[in-house]
Amino acid sequence: MAHFLTRRMVVTTLVATAVMPSLGSAQTSDIWSVGQVFEALKTDQIRLIDVRSRAEWDETGLAEGAWAISLHEDRFPERLFAARDLADGRPVALTCATGGRSGSVMRSLRQAGYSGFIDVSEGMLGSSLGPGWIAAGLPVVDMETALATLPDSLA
Repeated sequence: MAHFLTRRMVVTTLVATAVMPSLGSAQTSDIWSVGQVFEALKTDQIRLIDVRSRAEWDETGLAEGAWAISLHEDRFPERLFAARDLADGRPVALTCATGGRSGSVMRSLRQAGYSGFIDVSEGMLGSSLGPGWIAAGLPVVDMETALATLPDSLA
């Protein structure tokens, strides 16, 4: 029961902070570049979740290999923790458009004592920390392909 209550606190914090712009960047080694994430995905060392909205996925596509789990849809926290479980000990990287939402989720997870997550701070579109997945020329798939390859337990 205590585990559920902790997750409930994370849910509340996620809802309260994830839609706010990032006011600062995290300063830990759980921040990776898109290049690092791509290399780790290729060698099956991590899992990647795209937390953006369906409209954003439809507009730009998703990183190839990313699980489409939108922060803006019902059951996000449950699906996030299910993804962590499905990752089977591998770190789970979080990406959004420019690092704001993924950074907010990361801060909430850290404050609640969770580990095993990575922030892709430059996101899909880039930020001051890097060009982003798309501008780096890394592989992208359309939303339908990403949703079709999403494990059933995360749908």
